[in-house]
Amino acid sequence: MFSSVNAIHFHYLDKMRCFRKRSTIPFLGILITCLLFVNLYIEDGYVLEEDKRMMRETSTHQLNSERYVHTFKDLSNFSGTINVTYRYLAGSPLPRKKFLTIGLSSILTLNWCETLVQDITRKFAHHIIAGRLLVIHAPEEYYPVLDGLKRNYNDPEDRDDVRCSRNFLTAMKKVITSREGSYWVTLEFSKLGYIGKLYHSNDLPRLAHFLLMFYQEMPCDWLLIHFRGLLAQKDVVRFKPSLFQHMGYYSSYKGAENKLKDDDFEEDSLDIPDNPPASLYTNINVFENYDASKAYSSVDEYFWGKSPATGDFFIIVFDKSTRISKIKITTGTDDRQNDILHHGALEVGEKVIGTKKGKQCSTYITLGEFKNGNFEVYDVEHKITFPIECVRIVVTASQKEWLIIRSISLWTTQSSNQ
Repeated sequence: MFSSVNAIHFHYLDKMRCFRKRSTIPFLGILITCLLFVNLYIEDGYVLEEDKRMMRETSTHQLNSERYVHTFKDLSNFSGTINVTYRYLAGSPLPRKKFLTIGLSSILTLNWCETLVQDITRKFAHHIIAGRLLVIHAPEEYYPVLDGLKRNYNDPEDRDDVRCSRNFLTAMKKVITSREGSYWVTLEFSKLGYIGKLYHSNDLPRLAHFLLMFYQEMPCDWLLIHFRGLLAQKDVVRFKPSLFQHMGYYSSYKGAENKLKDDDFEEDSLDIPDNPPASLYTNINVFENYDASKAYSSVDEYFWGKSPATGDFFIIVFDKSTRISKIKITTGTDDRQNDILHHGALEVGEKVIGTKKGKQCSTYITLGEFKNGNFEVYDVEHKITFPIECVRIVVTASQKEWLIIRSISLWTTQSSNQ
């Protein structure tokens, strides 16, 4: 199997569109080296609410994680590769490790494969010559028999499409860098099914074996939930905006028509925030585990605090001073639209000091006030002459409603990044 740091799976790509027959085929594709691998060198279950209901309704068919935990322990220590002979379609292998492997799965014929390779070769000739891009193909005989599969969930073989964000590689690179030092099994870049899921390459062999063991029992995107949990990643780690969008018209449950869409998808989202390393402090009473750090993360989570009072604050203290070009803050959620910051201001500061309530800056300048629970400001570097060390949200009037800070997004200037 080709050596790379990470691997992501999505479906057949044709001018930024992907093709899918049935969930089983793409999932096994990436993990048995796929029908097609594209290796790119870059310098250097989630399950819908409807799906959850489906799983409850079909509990008699569900995979019991406890039942298989002993079998899975053997896979946990499995680090070998699956012996598959593949052929090179474009490029030549180099000894250095690649950054990312992308699996493209399709039920189409070898003729389609050759046409796609010609298209890739024409568009990315420079990268192929430079050794940054390699295309390989695994023969059909290496796949398991997919005829006569169990229909535990009445799932049909309807074909779906996937559309991809134009900047998904750049966005994923930034996300992976931000997660350095943290443990994860799967990072999700779409909340729909098995689209846009990222793994460590050293986990792929045992994930392949896990799916081969149980793909007859339930859709493979549901198996992923069990796999993730068995490797001790309890929570979904999903990033926004989503980089992949479902384009099909059918639910896999009982063949019902259902235009599933990821409302967090942004096809032209070129403006990915930087959110430089920082510590976060607040004196607002936090509800359960919705702590301050969740508002600053690109993961789909948020800060949730109980009724804030006048003078309460939420502070971001950077590890080192930085030049900021843009700030965008969103409060409230679609299902809790009143849990916004009704009256508040945003300030930036310098000269960090230590206090009993944590670090903060000794001097601040107000950039503006929140409107309808949101705040957005551009050209901050032209408004503020000093390198910013703190960003502070201040409550200017008490409110009985609780406060959700859904996202805090910061963009740094090019000179600061350099």
